[in-house]
Amino acid sequence: MKNVFKSTLIICLTLISLFINAQKRKNMENTALLIIDVQNDYFKGGNMPLVGAEEAGKNTQKVLEYFRKNNLPVINIKHIATNDGATFFLPDTKGAEINSLVEPKNGEKVMVKHYPNSFRETELLAYLQSKQIKNLVITGMMTDVCVESTTRAAFDLGFTNTIIGDATATRDREVNGQVVKAAEVQRSFLAGISALGNLYAQIVNTNDFLNGK
Repeated sequence: MKNVFKSTLIICLTLISLFINAQKRKNMENTALLIIDVQNDYFKGGNMPLVGAEEAGKNTQKVLEYFRKNNLPVINIKHIATNDGATFFLPDTKGAEINSLVEPKNGEKVMVKHYPNSFRETELLAYLQSKQIKNLVITGMMTDVCVESTTRAAFDLGFTNTIIGDATATRDREVNGQVVKAAEVQRSFLAGISALGNLYAQIVNTNDFLNGK
C-alpha cells in the first residue's frame, strides 16, 4: 500500500511540475533574450573593465541557458567602435569579441551596432517583428549607457521590457569633479528606468526570473 501511495505521489508531483513548466513556457511566448555588449573589453584585462562584470556575465549565462533549454529566441548585440578616439571594442580585436560566458551557438542571432541604442541603424527592429516578438528580457553592459538607451527605445517602439538587474554592470562615473561609485550608478539607473510602475522596464534578479517570479 505504501508503494502504491508513493508511486501515486511521484506521478502527481511530476504532473504538477510539467504543468508549471508548461505555464512558464506559455508566459514566455513572443519573448526574446537580448544580450547587450557582453564583450571581452568589459572584463578583467580588457580596455574598459566594469565593476561586477564577471558576476553579471555569469548571471547572463544562467538566463541564456534557460532560453536555450526552452528553445526561445536569443539575440547577442555586439558593439564595434567606429567613432574617432575610441579606446575599446575596436574592430578586429580580441576585446571586441563576445565573451565566452555567452558565446553564441546553434545559429543564435548576432547583430553589430555602432551606437548605444541597439535599434539605431541595425536590423534589430525588423528581426524582432519578423519573429513576432513583443517582450524583451534584457541583460548586458553598460547599465547606464547601452542597456538604458536600448530599453527606452524598445519601450517607445512598443515592446514590454524586463531587465535582469544583476545581469547588468557598469563602472564608476565622475560628475562635477565627484566620483559616483558603480553600485550607486547601477541602483539609480535601474530605479529610474523602472519608475512610474515599471514604465520602461520591470527589474528582476536572476534567481527570481528563473523561478518565475
